[in-house]
Order: sequence, then C-alpha cells, then structure tokens
Amino acid sequence: MDLPDPPASWGWGKTAHLLVGSLAHSGKWRAALSAVTDQPHLVAGIDRVVRGLGGVSRVWRFDRMATVCDPGSGRVTASFAGVAKHYGVAVAICPPRRGNRKGVVEKVNHTAAQRWWRTLADDLTPEQAQVSVDRFAAVRGDTRLRATADGRSSVATVAQGEPLAPVPALAYPVIISQTRTASRQALVPYRGNRYSVPPELAAAQVVVSHPVGGQYCDIATSTGIVVARHRLAADGLGVTVRDSGHVIALDAVAMATATTGRPHRRKERIPPGPAANAAAAQLLASRNTSSAQASPPSTDSTVIDLSVYERAAQKRTLK
Repeated sequence: MDLPDPPASWGWGKTAHLLVGSLAHSGKWRAALSAVTDQPHLVAGIDRVVRGLGGVSRVWRFDRMATVCDPGSGRVTASFAGVAKHYGVAVAICPPRRGNRKGVVEKVNHTAAQRWWRTLADDLTPEQAQVSVDRFAAVRGDTRLRATADGRSSVATVAQGEPLAPVPALAYPVIISQTRTASRQALVPYRGNRYSVPPELAAAQVVVSHPVGGQYCDIATSTGIVVARHRLAADGLGVTVRDSGHVIALDAVAMATATTGRPHRRKERIPPGPAANAAAAQLLASRNTSSAQASPPSTDSTVIDLSVYERAAQKRTLK
C-alpha cells in the first residue's frame, strides 16, 4: 500500500510503502514499512510480517505485483518461487480487474491509512514509525471483537486457533542494498544508527548492503569496492559503530591540519596580521556603505508647548 507525504526528514520522497499481511480467518494483521518496493525489500517485509503473525499459513494471496508475478499473465516469477519454497507456502494471485479482491486486507489497509498514518507525528524516524505501527496492530487490531461459534472473542484469541506452520529459523537469503551519503565525519546513517567509513569517503555516496536477518553489513563505494564491514546494531538505537582503523585514520587527517608551532607565551604581544587587517577593512567598508545608503534624517522639528507645565506649577504655588 502506498502512503502519501512521508515526513521530509526521512528522505523517502513523496511516497512511503507499507506491506500489510493478514490472516484470513481471524483478521490478525501486521505491517512492514519500507522506502522502496523491490523484491529484496519485499522479502524482508514478508519475513517481518510472518514472524509478527507468529507462523506461516498454507497459502499466500498477493495482488498482481511485478515483484511477485507477471502482471499480465499472473504467473509467479522464478525468483519469487524460491521464496515461496523456502517458507513452504503456495502462492495465489488475485484475479485482475476485481474490486475488493484481497478480502480482509482491504479493510486492514483502510484502517492503517486512516487511523494510523494520518495521525503519525512528523518528528518520528522510520524506525520509530515501524514500532508505532507494530504497537497499533497489537493494541488496536488484536483487541477487536469477532463473532465466533462460542460468542464474541478478540482477534488475538481467534488467531491462536489458526493452523499456522512454524517460521523458518533463517530468513530467505536475499541481499538488501541501499544508497547512503556519508557525513563530514565519515559516518553513514542506516536504520537509525551510524557506521564509520574511511575518511576519504566523507560526504561521498556509498552503498550499504546486508542479507535479510544477517548480523553484518558491508559498505561499498559507488564502483562496488567494499571498504568497511560492521556488525549491525538493532534498528533505531542511535549508536555509532566505528572501526578502530577508521578512528586512527580520521585522527591522522585531523592532526595533519593542526599547527605545529609553539603555543603563545603569557602576555606575549600578538599584533594583528594581514588577514585580520583585511577582515577589519572589509567590515569598515560594509559599515560605511550601509550608513551611506541609510535614509537622511528628517528636518521636521517637534515644538513642545511648556506653558501648560508653567500654569500647573503656578496653581500649585498659589495653593
């Protein structure tokens, strides 16, 4: 599902994407937020949704997404067939040109868009937004009451009786890649944390890649040369992961720009140099220019009649 106008601080452009997965019987749902909709990010979102639901159903029903099937024929692509085999499910494609073709997911999409996305604060990060939608699905979605044969039960209670297979221990081995810009301090922001790169790549474009569910990420240049490998921190912690070699190299670059002269002695006379004199002359010139451009003072004078005060003083004297 496309969500319009994400916060500008995310840098996602005009649209965010939400992958929603729901159990057909109970209506329990989970969602994964993503900036792009390519197949690696789709697989990562599916793995997150499946683990949030607590198991794998026998059939996955998809809309006619180009990352899952051929939109014209509805035939599942060979690359996604491996994903379905890994999780042990059958893939069903929605028929074309049918309204409400996804059943229970249509209502979930409406709920997520109208009740969660529209009230999302602008100061949240993408990681905090993901935590927010998880909390919304658990607190608001799982507590809804459903009519059952034994009366009315919550969605969470009905979902416990669904025949779900266990989730595979490892996610499908697909590589996620995203382009990032290193800061002036040679740090690359990624999923709420920062990872160091060599100081030569400060303010440069780099590519961060890692397998879904992996513990390490690789940072490569735009030409594909891997320059750093770090252990992935949990999303949204705000930590800085540095390599000792990068710290030493960054210190060397910083110290190379420092002066090697002796420090000034106490009470030593330090006259202004040519640079200081030039800066002072520039300030004086700009000040004179601004004063010359100012409007001339008005020639109108204000006449104050003091006779009123004189009469008041005389009255006080007579009393």
